[in-house]
Amino acid sequence: MLRLDRLVLREIRLALKEPFRISSGIVTERRIFLLELYDVDGAMTWAECVAGEMPNYSPETIDTAWFAIREWLAPRLLGRSFDGPEVIRGVLDQNVRGHNMAKAALEMGMWALAATKEEVSLSQRLGGTRERIPTGISLGIQSSPDALVQRARAAFAQGYRKIKLKIQPGQDVEYVRAVRAALGTEVHLMADANSAYTLSDADHLAQLDAFDLIMIEQPLGRDDLVRHAKLQKRLKTRLCLDESITDADRAEDMIELGAGKIINIKPGRVGGFAVSKAIHDLCERHQIPVWCGGMLESGVGRAYNVALASLPNFSLPGDLSPSARYWERDVVIPEWTMDAEGMVRVPRDEPGIGITIDTGRVDDLTVKREGLESQSMATR
Repeated sequence: MLRLDRLVLREIRLALKEPFRISSGIVTERRIFLLELYDVDGAMTWAECVAGEMPNYSPETIDTAWFAIREWLAPRLLGRSFDGPEVIRGVLDQNVRGHNMAKAALEMGMWALAATKEEVSLSQRLGGTRERIPTGISLGIQSSPDALVQRARAAFAQGYRKIKLKIQPGQDVEYVRAVRAALGTEVHLMADANSAYTLSDADHLAQLDAFDLIMIEQPLGRDDLVRHAKLQKRLKTRLCLDESITDADRAEDMIELGAGKIINIKPGRVGGFAVSKAIHDLCERHQIPVWCGGMLESGVGRAYNVALASLPNFSLPGDLSPSARYWERDVVIPEWTMDAEGMVRVPRDEPGIGITIDTGRVDDLTVKREGLESQSMATR
């Protein structure tokens, strides 16, 4: 039985080791939204809302998510008893459209709270089977093909199992060509456009077929399945959808239309673990591979992604880079690491999310804090 008695919302600021550039903008510092969840029986866990600073990837932002959790979503959970985390998404969805990242922060936190109380790992609670997960890296848009080649060579030397190259018009074919020529045909490469193209660019994008990419991720608009289906027919390279897949119905539509052949499941984007598992299971039935993308999370959010990626159909390397890839110092102990084979270990032997939060560092980085309590707690 789960009974959420108290929530603490925090905003911290973490500077990236270097700017990260995609087609929709540049990030130099991450405003990170953390949650502390407390059960009436004394169990506690941490969660993370992955909403960004601006509505460029998603309509949500850290500020809209904070408001949605405080005003609409947390009151539905605080003080109520639930048989398990599986029912939480339905409660949060009732008469509240959208706000998937806000919902995911609470819903995924409740999964972790259940795992903590049951003294099992979050991976086991979700049905995960993997003990190690192959890891990929995402390389932001660089100033020149040579600069990108240098980054890709370094990533390959570190052992990453997949190298994702961010692209945009004017910085695409020649950049990918240079990396493929430098690293050879054995290295797994993919390109990610973050919706930077239109269907009129189909002939141009078809030039990427020459480089034996694992996939091209989200080349067209986030709401556009029909044009992705038309583009897929014109390409040999498999399309992977990210922003377009917001729930299991959209995943089913993708499969039916032939709009893509791979799905990047980001649990924050789809609203949490229940929907992520539904998409995973649907894709497994249709032999559609899935992988877990990243949202520049802290080590807290990384714990949730690692647990999800331990499910059996996550057959492609995820964007699960170690802490040192983005941060001078993370907020978890130990920090996430990757071994020489490009694998991240799943903490299947530790209860809950499997890591310890560096609370002193979190306190030092906190710029905003708000506590929310159930009525029973408030009257004690």
